[in-house]
Amino acid sequence: MSPAASPPPQLRRITRGSLARFAYQSDAPSSTKKSNTTPQVADIEDAVSSSVTKTTTATATTSRKRKRAVVSSSTTRESKPSPVKKEESEEEEEDKIAPTPNRRARKPARKIVDPDTQTTTVAPPSDWEEMYELVKAMRLTGPAKDAAVDTMGCERLALPTASPRDQRLHTLVALMLSSQTKDTTNAVAMRRLQTELPPHAPDAPPGLNLENLLAVDAAKLNELIWVVGFHNNKTKYLKQAAAILRDAWAGDIPDTIAGLTSLPGVGPKMAHLCLSAAWGRTEGIGVDVHVHRITNLWGWQRPASKTPEATRLALQAWLPRDRWREINWLLVGFGQKVCLPVGRRCGECELGLRGLCKAADRGKVLQGRKVREEETASLKVERVKADGDDDEDGLVIKEEYIKREEEDVEALDMVMNEPKAEVGLKEENSPEPQPPARPSRKRRG
Repeated sequence: MSPAASPPPQLRRITRGSLARFAYQSDAPSSTKKSNTTPQVADIEDAVSSSVTKTTTATATTSRKRKRAVVSSSTTRESKPSPVKKEESEEEEEDKIAPTPNRRARKPARKIVDPDTQTTTVAPPSDWEEMYELVKAMRLTGPAKDAAVDTMGCERLALPTASPRDQRLHTLVALMLSSQTKDTTNAVAMRRLQTELPPHAPDAPPGLNLENLLAVDAAKLNELIWVVGFHNNKTKYLKQAAAILRDAWAGDIPDTIAGLTSLPGVGPKMAHLCLSAAWGRTEGIGVDVHVHRITNLWGWQRPASKTPEATRLALQAWLPRDRWREINWLLVGFGQKVCLPVGRRCGECELGLRGLCKAADRGKVLQGRKVREEETASLKVERVKADGDDDEDGLVIKEEYIKREEEDVEALDMVMNEPKAEVGLKEENSPEPQPPARPSRKRRG
């Protein structure tokens, strides 16, 4: 029995790196000694800059793997672009494409002490008059016109056919229902009260008045106003306030801020708005969520006010008294149409386009400026020719368009009125020719 054949020896892979060990190395200069050995050739993976090659030649035979690792990392670092430089280049390109206008230093309302009299006054914010007038223009003819507050605000929900006392009650009830409720929803609830509130007596008319409000059942009242927010609490507030008006105010609403705020569910904002709308007296600013939010976005208060009442006191310290009533209507409609709580339309706002709003979205503003430039360019195309200018170069492009349209219409009329040819044209009432019938084939049996 022959012994088992031993496995063939495993061949070792011969590479340039392994052969480099046998390379002849001599201390003498190559000019004095001649050698038949092949000079050492650097591996292609070890090809680096001359400086790296000189420093690593001495350790090529002992630490080749380490050398390769160092070389690969160095080459990777050289080839990988720096993210900081990329971000800087993107910012430079963005600045070149859309350069921002020079920002003006805006200051909030601040206290100033007169050195002579030592009296303290509050200076208004920077550019507040320009901002006020721009917002007013947007409310009248711009993107903020026709807001919900213009037609369904609490001041406009009183029935014009009701008595003055009932109209004041309508204003107060509308304000009490408007808390945490949109104007459109509040108008629906007020309409139901004015038409469906049961009469207190068989011969009394239905509708919203103090007598019917006192006599109605709480469950029925809650059913009529269920669309508004917190309708359960507001039902209780309305019933309690009606009793207070009957007992303490002779059936009418109070004509003072203190008397209005003493009613359940009526705060300072409702009291100032009700006194202004119902009695025609303005003793303070009615600050709701829109006025509070927008004035803080503009930076008119520093530090930013935390509550609407703090915003009211801050505004009354410097805003002229003749604008106390108007600012509520101004900013409420502006907040409903342009400066919305979510999804602000900064690209359509004049304050953002002119760099007056510090909280404007830059991307939307740049897009709005681009659209504005395109609209301006299209308006320049339609400019009219100057009076007395007979130069042919001053012809209006719009007139050329009209002339071309007239020529096209004339050509179309000529084509439509052209007499039909006798041959080759089909009359309207002539029957269409039928294709010839195909001969039937008989099947062989």
